[in-house]
Amino acid sequence: MGMTISALAHSAGVNVETVRYYQRRGLLDTPERGAGMRRYDDAAVQQLSFIRSAQGAGFTLEQIGELLHLDAGQDRERARELAAERIAALDVKIAQLQSARDALHKLARQCHASEEGPCPIIAAFER
Repeated sequence: MGMTISALAHSAGVNVETVRYYQRRGLLDTPERGAGMRRYDDAAVQQLSFIRSAQGAGFTLEQIGELLHLDAGQDRERARELAAERIAALDVKIAQLQSARDALHKLARQCHASEEGPCPIIAAFER
């Protein structure tokens, strides 16, 4: 019998509009209407789970679309390339976050070191 879009969304912890968005983007199949309502099968649950997991790993929706169309047995090289691209992008983001953390930590130490003059944290953001 299958499940409704609401049940599908609930099973993945997303809202119905997210499911519809993925459908519009071509990431998730839209079943035919049967008896006035679309019914989703276990394959849709797996597909939605794949999308959410890939997003959690930092893949873009474009990359997820490509991953969905790759053959698990034939396209390993391309999957590795996509993973390497994500790793490189994550490394850049980690470096940016570490730099921001270091700068904020320095400001917090400066703020704690003295009660005189303006707060270094507030002053840094007013510039």
